[in-house]
Amino acid sequence: MSQRLLVLGSTGSIGDNVLDVVARNPQACIIHGLTAHHNIEKLYQQCLKFRPALAIVSEPHHAIELQANLQAAGLNTEVQCGTQALCAAACAIDCDTVVAAIVGAAGLPPTLSAAQAGKKILLANKEALVMSGALFMETAANSGATILPVDSEHNAIFQCLHGAQRAPGEVERLILTASGGPFRNRPLQTLDQVSPDEACAHPNWSMGRKISVDSATMMNKGLELIEARWLFDIPAEHIEALIHPQSIIHSMVVYRDQSVLAQLGTPDMRTPIAHALAYPTRIASGVEPLDLAKVAKLTFEEPDLARFPCLALALEVIREGGGMGIVLNAANEVAVEAFLARRIRFTNIAWIIDEVLQKTPGIAVTSFDEVMEVDEQSRRSTYEAVQRLGRSTHYFAS
Repeated sequence: MSQRLLVLGSTGSIGDNVLDVVARNPQACIIHGLTAHHNIEKLYQQCLKFRPALAIVSEPHHAIELQANLQAAGLNTEVQCGTQALCAAACAIDCDTVVAAIVGAAGLPPTLSAAQAGKKILLANKEALVMSGALFMETAANSGATILPVDSEHNAIFQCLHGAQRAPGEVERLILTASGGPFRNRPLQTLDQVSPDEACAHPNWSMGRKISVDSATMMNKGLELIEARWLFDIPAEHIEALIHPQSIIHSMVVYRDQSVLAQLGTPDMRTPIAHALAYPTRIASGVEPLDLAKVAKLTFEEPDLARFPCLALALEVIREGGGMGIVLNAANEVAVEAFLARRIRFTNIAWIIDEVLQKTPGIAVTSFDEVMEVDEQSRRSTYEAVQRLGRSTHYFAS
């Protein structure tokens, strides 16, 4: 029987790839619902193609506009709006599988609703675990929810762990690979002149602007290390990052006997998406076959923490534990938004995050309400830091 999908964030890069894989495998999936923030025109086109029962947007005026356009096109798609609508749809009985692809903290509430309802969750929203790791995984375990990772690194680890007995100590290390982004070899003294467009020009992957900046700072890898700690229940000291510029090996698992299992493939998000959609079987992804002879060589290097201070900050947060991941994520989201708006320099991102972390005492959260409170407080502190820096630092005009 086809699974009924709700795609949270269908107009983003992950959403695009999900719908591409679904179109190639119509027997495996039915699109029940699609959601978008502000990209109403793209959501309209997706609705025309996949004819979902439900579409959800952020703002009421967009919902009215979209509903009118869909009715004019002869579609019976119901249009709703707001976070409550997202949460209700994620736990509704007429939805089997939820693709959690909303970027940032905004994706936590509906993803949590899906976990509470025991859904199959294709997790591309790493922030859900960065912010609420233990709480989220406990919720999923109690409800019987199935969490299948869609991030290429975590999906690779999931595949390498498949079939393992996982006796205590059997897995020695998880190694998450990273491309190093567009500035791996750029002179350090020029990084303060990086423009948003340069930061978003990833050498291997096509992603949204926020995630592309996170890749350029390697904060993305830091968040993924935190996510892996909770997703696979592995102590933080047994998880590491390794720069692999070709992005062919997506991650590795080192076992007690020193066997190293790696998952390889052409850098294309449709591979992990197809794996998660069809698990435990396999379906066509549309990805180009990997030609190792053409790739010719695979190289690796340790990350330079002086070049990537955001990764260093994430490693500190992993070691400290508690609720500091909430602070890290909130500060990063606000700082990246300010950089993309040209209010601060690229090198200011790490500086601002560090300031907010330093001013925040160790935090322990015991509920999701507390998670959201810490998130809100951290954002306020970061906005203040951005404003102070913006008054004292002249951003280049180009």
